[in-house]
Amino acid sequence: MTVFDGYRLPDELVALRAEVRRFVRDEIIPVEQRIDPDAAELPEADHRRLAAKTKAAGLWCLGAPEEYGGGGLGTFAMCVLLEEMSQHRMGLYNPGCGVFGRNPPPVIWGGTTDQIERYAVPALREGYHTFFAITEPSGGSDPAGAIQSRGEKRGDHWVLNGTKMFISHAHEAEWGVVFVRTDRAKGREGISCFIIERGTPGFTARPIRTIRTVAIPNEVVLEDCTVPAENLVGQEGRGLSLCLDLLTRLRFPYSACNLGVAAAAHRMAIAHAKQRSTFGVPLSQRQAIQWMLADAEVELRAARWLIWDGAWKADRGEDARVEASIAKVYSSEVLGRVIDGAVQIHGGYGVAKEFPLERWYREARVRRIGEGPSEVHRMVIARALLR
Repeated sequence: MTVFDGYRLPDELVALRAEVRRFVRDEIIPVEQRIDPDAAELPEADHRRLAAKTKAAGLWCLGAPEEYGGGGLGTFAMCVLLEEMSQHRMGLYNPGCGVFGRNPPPVIWGGTTDQIERYAVPALREGYHTFFAITEPSGGSDPAGAIQSRGEKRGDHWVLNGTKMFISHAHEAEWGVVFVRTDRAKGREGISCFIIERGTPGFTARPIRTIRTVAIPNEVVLEDCTVPAENLVGQEGRGLSLCLDLLTRLRFPYSACNLGVAAAAHRMAIAHAKQRSTFGVPLSQRQAIQWMLADAEVELRAARWLIWDGAWKADRGEDARVEASIAKVYSSEVLGRVIDGAVQIHGGYGVAKEFPLERWYREARVRRIGEGPSEVHRMVIARALLR
């Protein structure tokens, strides 16, 4: 598939985007409307039914490599589609409610053939959660300096000890990867990555309550947690490079989901402004409202092009770390501003559980922290400018 042709998306990507949009509108949103507005997942029967439909329609795991049962789409195409997949109530927490499959697990990009077959392929096929554990109580924005969890080689096993914080899905995932320090003397070159399966002795995960209603992040404790030597992902001591590469891959899709929910909130604000009147005049005729809508449109278009430009560069194999930081900072901050404006335009309805805006409003605040806080990304951008 041609990734980018001037300012025109390929016809097949346009058609795929339309199909994803229709599926979210006609299949996912109606189910969300009849369940708890703070639900974390669809009811199991509905999830199975809708996942079967996406598989039959060729919409399952579109971002995974074709050789492992995925659609083989690149970062750019997935950003276009994720903007649509996220436009529903659970969109910031669980884009597409998992019925399009999950993000390709990190082992796909750095694991051995055996690790991919044992762990990644079943995760893709079944669509279950995995976890990615790097953040620690001392901080997550500086992994080279903050990682205190340690791993010690003992014969044909590694013994891991330490604590991780705010790890999504660790309490429910079948397996995940953790980053620990295996050589204290080597700094950035002393961090390694390991696969840990659920139920491994010495591994515990405790959900943490946050501003979100759903308790998705966890405290993960490793107490003499023993894993086989073959669970080392990549080379010993090269875990940080693997981590940073994976984070760059994830930040464009993360930004696309920010954009999608912001676009949905903007669309709701426009519709409400046309329908709602005050003192006999539609809100849409009030200049204050018009300017709020106009500013949101400007920011959404700018965010879309920043995401697309960076994703296009990543697909070409170029270094897109700065572009990933720019996209993440801008999309997460635009998300907050656009939703805030939509809530204001809706008035009391904006904070009513009947509408998704109040949930998006709370969850949008998390997006300026997740995948690296805005301040750290600004440091990355500034460092590149001043290098």
